[in-house]
Amino acid sequence: MRALAFACLMFPLVSLAADLELGLTIKDHQFSPAELKVPAGKKIKLVVHNQDSTPEEFESHELNREKLIAGNGKATVYVGPLAPGKYPFFGEFNEKTARGLIVAE
Repeated sequence: MRALAFACLMFPLVSLAADLELGLTIKDHQFSPAELKVPAGKKIKLVVHNQDSTPEEFESHELNREKLIAGNGKATVYVGPLAPGKYPFFGEFNEKTARGLIVAE
């Protein structure tokens, strides 16, 4: 009986761990893909892989996120759950070329 009660208590934790995971690459000071479509209302795990030798910073005022990614490194950025809309992001060190958009639908 205790095992069943424990399993029922753990179920919400398991469902929280099932976030949508998306990859985002920085190469030649540009984000790829430049646009990510995500489901509204879901928590998103972005794994950002910087393939440039120089550091870059994932930044978004709309998402209230700022994360430094070392050259040839990876970092994880959690966002959401997001309301339907468009959420721009950019690379602070290369703002003119490192631009992207998350579209929550």
